[in-house]
Amino acid sequence: MVMELIQGCKNKVELEKLQNELSIYEIVWPSQNSCNEALNLFTQYQYYLSHNVGLLDVLIGQTAVELGVPLYTFNQKHYQVVPHLQTIQPYQKTGTMPVDNMSESS
Repeated sequence: MVMELIQGCKNKVELEKLQNELSIYEIVWPSQNSCNEALNLFTQYQYYLSHNVGLLDVLIGQTAVELGVPLYTFNQKHYQVVPHLQTIQPYQKTGTMPVDNMSESS
């Protein structure tokens, strides 16, 4: 996920700001099991065709499932294809409370 955030930076100033903000967090790498499960999901259900979901997104979602943690994202529909993944919208852009969703896909 860190790589996706870095990819979204438009210039060196944004990159440096992001790196400073992320420096307090531990980076968790996907396990071999998460990689295998993500690949199985990706190919078995052809998510990339039916839901326009990339392999990296499936891997991020599967890693969250394996760790037993929710994924905070504004793109909750995008991640509905990952079974047992709990997604939480960090905040409403209008300033209201977070929305909590549990994917029901199996």
